Amino acid sequence: MTQFTEAEQQLIDVWEAHTAAEFELKDADAAVATMTDDVELIHVPVGTGAKGKEALRKFYREIFIPQSPADFAMELLTRSVGQGRVIEEFLVKFTHTIRMDWLAPGVEPTGRRVVTPFVGIIGFEGTLMCSEHIYWDQANVLTQMGLLDEKLPVLAGTQCDPLLKKDFAFNELIERCEP
Repeated sequence: MTQFTEAEQQLIDVWEAHTAAEFELKDADAAVATMTDDVELIHVPVGTGAKGKEALRKFYREIFIPQSPADFAMELLTRSVGQGRVIEEFLVKFTHTIRMDWLAPGVEPTGRRVVTPFVGIIGFEGTLMCSEHIYWDQANVLTQMGLLDEKLPVLAGTQCDPLLKKDFAFNELIERCEP
């Protein structure tokens, strides 16, 4: 188990309080209480988010929190802390039962299960979050939602396998896509 310094653990605690506010408490005010006034959130693949505490509060209250499915869950894979940042690799799991404009703008619910890796780079000023840059493979998400052809060179539902399975068979996508 990784040991963090007291200062690093403090950043982790703020980040965990932030995500608890979003997904457990579903409280936009509690989420932005962990942030600086000029914070920015960027969901990089789709350009959703906001800049500034009040704009982000509105985004959380009107879009992000109400548009996260009831079974939305995150599973931490790795965490690094240093230089005023928490960097996490995690799996996001949910059933697409509601419209999620923050993740797939304009896409109506498909009822399909999605499991996909995310990476979050969380910046801090002191002990308050000043930035969240969240990355994921949008082609993977859209394929699992049934919106992209599964014959495309995208792992879709099996994208998490190399991260989770010790016996993962590498390069099957190359073989699947050979003419």
